[in-house]
Amino acid sequence: MKRFDQILLILSFLAFSWLAMQAVHELGHVLGAVVSGGGVERVILHPLVFSRTDVNPNPHPLLVVWMGPLIGGVLPLVAFLLAKVMRLPGLYLFRFFAGFCLIANGVYIAGGSLEGLADAGDMLRYGSSTWQLILFGLVTAPLGLYLWNGQGQNFGLDGSKGCVDRKATYVSLFLLILLVVVELVLFGKV
Repeated sequence: MKRFDQILLILSFLAFSWLAMQAVHELGHVLGAVVSGGGVERVILHPLVFSRTDVNPNPHPLLVVWMGPLIGGVLPLVAFLLAKVMRLPGLYLFRFFAGFCLIANGVYIAGGSLEGLADAGDMLRYGSSTWQLILFGLVTAPLGLYLWNGQGQNFGLDGSKGCVDRKATYVSLFLLILLVVVELVLFGKV
C-alpha cells in the first residue's frame, strides 16, 4: 500500500503543479493587463492544452508578457515563505510547488529566447534583450532546484522505502481533482 500512496502522491502532485503553475503564470498576465489599462479578452486554462491569455487592447505588451513569469515564479515562492512562517503542515508541498514554478518559468523564458518562441518571442519583439531572458532563467531555475534539494524523502525517495504521508497523498489528489474541475467549469472552452 505504501508504494501505491507514493506513486499517487508523486503523480498527482506533479500534475497539480503543472496545471497550477500555468494558472499562476496566466494570473500574472491578467494582472499585467489590468494594471496597464489593457483588456483581457480571454484566458485559456484547460487540463489538455497549454495556457494562454489574450489581451486587447494591450497598451503595454512588454509589461503584460513579463508579468506572467514574474508573478508565476514569485507568488508561489511567497506562498511557500508564508507557509514556512506560519508552520503549516505539508510545508514540503509548498516548497516543491515553488521550486516547480521557478524552474518551469525560468526554463520557458530562457529556452524560448533561443528560438523566439511564445512569451519569450513576444518579449524580444517588444524590446527585451536575449541576455535579459537568459538571466531570468539563470536566476529562477537554479533557485527552484535549490528548493527541490533534499525533498526526496517526503516523496518516498532517498531511502524512505516508499513511505509517504497518506494525508498529503489525498490532499494532493483532492487539489488536482479540484483544479481540473475548476478549469473545466470556468475555462472549459478551448
